[in-house]
Amino acid sequence: MTSPAGPPPTGSGGGEQQRLRLLAVTACPTGIAHTYMAAEKLAQAAESRGIDMKVETQGSIGAENVLDDNDVKHADGIIVAADKDVDLSRFAGKRVLTVGVAEGIRHPEELIERVMSAPVHTPGGAPTAPASGGGKERSVGYKALMNGVSYMIPFVVVGGLLIAISLSLGGHTDPSGGLVIPKDSFWMDVNNIGVIGFTLMVPILSGYIAYAIGDRPALVPGMVGGWIANTGELYDSKAGAGFIGAIVTGFLAGYLVVWIKKIEVPKFARPIMPIIVIPIVATTALGMFFIYVIGKPISWVFENLTDWLSGMTGTSAILLGAILGLMIAFDMGGPVNKTAFLFGAGLIATGNQTVMGMCAAAIPVMPLGQGLATLLRKRLYTEQERETGLASLFMGCFGISEGAIPFAAARPAQVIPANMLGGAVAGAVAGVAGVEDAVPHGGPIVAVLGAVSGVPMFFVAVVIGSVVTALTTVALVDLGERRRRGEAGVAMGAGAREAVLVGAEVGATGAGAGLGATGATVVGGVPKQAGRPAESADAAVPGDHAEGADTAKAVEPADEAEVDDDSSNVLSGYLTEQTVKVRLGAADKESAIREMAELLGRTGKVVDPEELVATALRREAQGTTGLGEEIAIPHAKTDAVSAPVVGFARSAEGVEWGSPDGTKARLVFMIAVPEAAAGDEHLRILALLSRKLMDAEFRERLLAAPDEPAVLAVLREVG
Repeated sequence: MTSPAGPPPTGSGGGEQQRLRLLAVTACPTGIAHTYMAAEKLAQAAESRGIDMKVETQGSIGAENVLDDNDVKHADGIIVAADKDVDLSRFAGKRVLTVGVAEGIRHPEELIERVMSAPVHTPGGAPTAPASGGGKERSVGYKALMNGVSYMIPFVVVGGLLIAISLSLGGHTDPSGGLVIPKDSFWMDVNNIGVIGFTLMVPILSGYIAYAIGDRPALVPGMVGGWIANTGELYDSKAGAGFIGAIVTGFLAGYLVVWIKKIEVPKFARPIMPIIVIPIVATTALGMFFIYVIGKPISWVFENLTDWLSGMTGTSAILLGAILGLMIAFDMGGPVNKTAFLFGAGLIATGNQTVMGMCAAAIPVMPLGQGLATLLRKRLYTEQERETGLASLFMGCFGISEGAIPFAAARPAQVIPANMLGGAVAGAVAGVAGVEDAVPHGGPIVAVLGAVSGVPMFFVAVVIGSVVTALTTVALVDLGERRRRGEAGVAMGAGAREAVLVGAEVGATGAGAGLGATGATVVGGVPKQAGRPAESADAAVPGDHAEGADTAKAVEPADEAEVDDDSSNVLSGYLTEQTVKVRLGAADKESAIREMAELLGRTGKVVDPEELVATALRREAQGTTGLGEEIAIPHAKTDAVSAPVVGFARSAEGVEWGSPDGTKARLVFMIAVPEAAAGDEHLRILALLSRKLMDAEFRERLLAAPDEPAVLAVLREVG
């Protein structure tokens, strides 16, 4: 929250004329190059004007040069150039100008002029939302959703795995109670701990969605709202609203808090607003709203779905199985899922075990299918998502459908339809085959423990359903990515001013995401590739580029020991004379990346050139790595390389890279790092490199260096 600007505040409070003191914070979602380049540009602009400036960088290696209370006390203004949330509460009472990180790189002088007439930040203000001029980025809603999912995932994994382990090692089948763990046993205690983790999963999702929108005052309303959504007894429903209800309460809580913050209150009440008034009012209002308004329809849906299913018991097995599979897969623990599950479980006592057999086949399809999808197309998923996929596979084997919730919450439009299709197929196959389940539980575990009749067809149903879910998910997610890349391409072609930066940590490092905005330059030139038109990221995968791969393989790899002993190594040995090229032959971005991948291949550290190219292109699809000032730093974090390697190339004509300032890239660095690379030394070097590249004289000397040894001599100044 900000108030209208008044007279410029003075930092010292003294009467004598003092040198202007400014502070700045720079940050971007990936936290490497743009963060440090903006910091360097702002510092240079301040120094040229005789202004004292301290800049805090919030990069991938943590916050550096952190602003303390004394800095803030004596500051005349603060510039926040960030494309991610930055806590502004410490700047209360100071003029604060918030812009995108790209503005810090392009217009630092203008920002210094604007900050002195910026509004004064007041207590209770929300985190920054970049103003126009920052990089184009995902919507606030998407970032809030991904924030909730990222905090929820550990609870899903820990809770689900503990439940699965306790069931497998301490459980046994019981016709009256499904898979039963003896009371007062060690494994029951393990199970209870896992259940607590699962119970917290939903309020955590809701709470951190709200937090991303409304900051700290929204955390309690979001979590309490999520708990209410997941507790059906509070609104007379036999099943809670599950993760879908948590998403609803998270957004309601966040935007309710934002609205309350806009209400003008007396000055004496402002300090207690964010810690007492707002949380209490928002929590009470949201809780009552859900119980009395949203909860009633949920209870109505549950009751009427049960009656509807009861009237379908005489219909064809394939239709009933498909419907039950659709319901089981829809909300994974929500009212629709619970309706189908309790319907099947209730019929076991009447001697009809076929309906539960249909449900049991559909229950594991979602986690198994989503886990399989992360294995089939790794490049579509972040590293965290791939790790969650492995846990999801394990949970699926034990009939824990909630293992797929992180995927459904992150990509509901793609994942939920795929889950429903696979669940319907599994339920229909089980229904046609007459599979029976004698216990109210599902997944392969019940078949292994002997509770299922028709075991072969049960597994056939599960496998077919899981494969259908996986393939459909991959197709829909890939389609969504292609559409988004197309929109980004149109925006850049229309002269969009900002670089598209995607966070992940929605973030977002993974098989297809790189290391952020920094990378190693890859140079090289094969004339027949240089003239190729730019293609999509997926075009890098098919085998029609085998010629380029063969070229890369043809380069004689050097002995690694020789490389490590070479006295001309710079940047901690990641960049050597082998990976420097003074003439980049490519005319477009994709050809340049391919040419540079071949250059890196000279080291013998590139084990899969095509995958390296595909990963780098995937990162480009998320947002250009063109940084402006004729610089581009493509990069890839992938097991296509066996060790970190950096390359540099120079283009005489320049390569169109979609840079924020519209310049073509003449200085191209590329970095490739394996997934399991330990430590952050390469990130520190890239941070230094990003800062150094803001020095115009350094860039001129890099452009003027006549050969590879001369280039290395210049780069050795980086450290």
